[in-house]
Amino acid sequence: MPEIPVLSPGEYQAKLLSLPRPGADKVMAFYEHRVGAICKDVRLMLLPLDDHLLHRGDGVFESLKWVGRKLYQLDAHLERMKKSTASISLAPPCSWDELREISVAVARAGDAENGMLRILLGRGPGGFGIDPFESPGASLYVAAYHFTPKPESFFEKGVTAFKTATPAKQSWLAKIKSVNYLPNVLMKMEAVEKGYDYPFCYDDHGFLAEGATENVALVDHDGALVVPEFTHSLPGTTLLRAIDLIKNEAPVSFRGVSEADVYGAREVLILGTTGDCIPVVRYEGKPIHDVRPGPVARRLRELLQRDLAENGVGF
Repeated sequence: MPEIPVLSPGEYQAKLLSLPRPGADKVMAFYEHRVGAICKDVRLMLLPLDDHLLHRGDGVFESLKWVGRKLYQLDAHLERMKKSTASISLAPPCSWDELREISVAVARAGDAENGMLRILLGRGPGGFGIDPFESPGASLYVAAYHFTPKPESFFEKGVTAFKTATPAKQSWLAKIKSVNYLPNVLMKMEAVEKGYDYPFCYDDHGFLAEGATENVALVDHDGALVVPEFTHSLPGTTLLRAIDLIKNEAPVSFRGVSEADVYGAREVLILGTTGDCIPVVRYEGKPIHDVRPGPVARRLRELLQRDLAENGVGF
């Protein structure tokens, strides 16, 4: 093995900036609180190795989209982030009002009609131990990147789903949108390997929890929207907004949902930021009802898209 060189700061920086950067075409702009500025050169989008966000998973995040230069549910995402940070005794390095302004500014700097925003709050750099008090201050990173809509075939023909081998998260952890997403990654990996579009995980009692990055709901044979209780799942901003939008058109109930309920449903719905409402037409290879997207899926997608157009935060 050749001797590893020790470079000067200038040499190291030059070497770093010359390296290929996978995904460089996807990122439009980013912000790092220590610098206090927005940058558009993705080669400089770096994370300190000793930030506990990285090596301990000690942090939380939110992802939201904008369409037509309107951020959807920005305040709902920030409210959920407040709850997540409170549960792990973490506070942002600025006020929540400032964080909101920063988020809008980064989206604006992205200079695109449509996009995604990722907000990350971490314990901050300061050491490689587990003690959170190693970090003198929290870290904040905000990135704007390209939004890739789901293919229209997902809505016109529906998608497939299956029961993943990865169990639902522990109840207390499931309600925190932390950066500990290894179970979610394993769920997605299994879906790709088995040729399904979406994985569903279940708790120890056999009740449906959630997807890898989405919530799941059913429509029963009476036309009611049935939502799995949030015992082992994250209350999704899209799901909660969808419930609010349709509550005057269809009854809504929260209860434990078994696999038998999934097989017997009139509709199975996937609700999340990037897809709004996506219909599942086959589960574990077996048909859901008549194997066609149903009216509730179409109506919820319509309501969510209209809500974004009417109530999104413009910039």
